[in-house]
Amino acid sequence: MTTVGEFMTTRLVTMDGNDTLTAAAQEMRDSAIGDVVVTEGDNVVGIITDRDITVRGVAENLDPNTTPLNQITSKHVVTVSQYDDAVAAADLMRTYAVRRLPVIDDGRLVGLISMGDLAVEREPQSVLADISADEPNN
Repeated sequence: MTTVGEFMTTRLVTMDGNDTLTAAAQEMRDSAIGDVVVTEGDNVVGIITDRDITVRGVAENLDPNTTPLNQITSKHVVTVSQYDDAVAAADLMRTYAVRRLPVIDDGRLVGLISMGDLAVEREPQSVLADISADEPNN
């Protein structure tokens, strides 16, 4: 069995739900990532992606300089443990139609697993694996 912990990413960016869409977009740009985990203290309360900012924020005419992340954040976050089976994590992504799962250990955020991570590990010759393994093209 291959576990989530074997190939999850541990380079995480977290932000508070009161931070603005602009702050999140700038953090994504500066860190060359497409998502941030939204936390309240030590608790994961959501995930926001670059697509969320575009579709739920800008396209809805929300002011990115004043709109807080918690206004458009994907709530009801499905999580996994680093000891969970990677295939089970992929099944959760399919069931809940999500592309990323926070990895929690003893109630603490320790990583993030994405469809791209799974593709690189499970199907290294796939197009998704090739795209996911490449450096961002900024």
